[in-house]
Amino acid sequence: MPHLTTHVLDAARGTPAPGVGLALTTAAGDPIAASTTDADGRAGLGPDLLAPGDYTLRFETAPYFAAAGVTAFYPYVTVTFTVSDERHLHVPILLSPFAYSTYRGS
Repeated sequence: MPHLTTHVLDAARGTPAPGVGLALTTAAGDPIAASTTDADGRAGLGPDLLAPGDYTLRFETAPYFAAAGVTAFYPYVTVTFTVSDERHLHVPILLSPFAYSTYRGS
C-alpha cells in the first residue's frame, strides 16, 4: 500500500468523486507520483514511504466538474502537508463547486 492515500467526496452531490486527477510533489515542486481517483473516489500515491519533509497534493478539480456540466470556482486544489514520521497518511477532501475542506484522516 502506498504511504499516502486520499478520498475525494463531492459534497454537493453527496457522492464519491471518480476521475479526479492527482499529483504528489515535494513542496519545491519536484514530481513524485500521479494518479486518478477510482469509482469510489479513492487513490493511493507515491512510494511505500515518504521521507520527512513538506509535500503538496494537487487535486485537478476543473475537469471533474466540467465533466458533470458544472462551472466551478477552483480549477484545482492544492494541499500542502508535513511528513514527520512513518505513519500512514490519508488526506481526504470534500469538494463542492465553490468550496473545499480537508483534514488528516486515518
